Amino acid sequence: MKNLIEAQQVAKSFYPPAGELKILKGADFSVAAGEVVGIVGASGVGKSTFLHVLGTLDKPTSGHVFYEGKDVFAMDNGGLASFRNRTIGFVFQFHHLMPEFTALENVMMPGLIACSRKSEAGSQKDLYEKAEHLLDELGVLPRKDHRPGELSGGEQQRVAVARALILNPKVVLADEPTGNLDTTTGEELFRLLLKLNNERGITFVIVTHNESLSGRCHRVLKMVDGRLEKS
Repeated sequence: MKNLIEAQQVAKSFYPPAGELKILKGADFSVAAGEVVGIVGASGVGKSTFLHVLGTLDKPTSGHVFYEGKDVFAMDNGGLASFRNRTIGFVFQFHHLMPEFTALENVMMPGLIACSRKSEAGSQKDLYEKAEHLLDELGVLPRKDHRPGELSGGEQQRVAVARALILNPKVVLADEPTGNLDTTTGEELFRLLLKLNNERGITFVIVTHNESLSGRCHRVLKMVDGRLEKS
C-alpha cells in the first residue's frame, strides 16, 4: 500500500530557561491509507508531541513530514493552515469543544472556518445537513442542541469525532481519545473508531496508554527515548 504519511528523522526540542529539552530524537514513521496505527509508550516520552508534529500543529526542529509525497512544512503558514483544515481531523483526550456553542455548531465549526473557500467547504446548509448526519451516525443526534457542559464525557467525545470527520479528512489523529472516559465508554468509543475505519476506510493514528485497546489496531508502535520502534 502507498504511504499516506511519512515522517523522516523528526526531531523536536523545546527551550525552557534551563536549556534545550530534546523530546523527539529522530522519529521515523509511515502510515498507509486505510490503516489504523496505535502509538504507545510511557508518559512524557513524546507521543503527544509527535502527534502534534504529524498534525502540523507544531513544526519539527529538524526532519520532514510528507503527505502523499509532499513536504508539508515547506508550505507557508497560510498554506499549512489550509492544508491542515481540509486534510487532518483531530480528536483529543479533553474534547476541546467550545462551551458556548451547541453540539451541532461544534461539529460544523471546521467547515464554517473554511467557508471562505466555498468550493471546498460547501454551503452552510450542506454543512448543517452533514453535521446532523454525522451526529446521527454516531448516536448523539438527539443531543445536537445541547452545549458541551450538558453532555456526558462519552457524548462529548462522539461530538468531537463528528467534528473531526466533517470535512472528510484523509487521516484522523487521536490523542488519548479514551483516556478521560470510563472503561465501558472508552471501549464503545474505540469500537466506533474501528467501525469508521472498516466502513469508511478512514486512516487513524491513535496515541493511547491502553495497550489492550491498541492491540486491536492494525499495527502498534512504541515510543522509546524520542524514537518509534515496533511494539
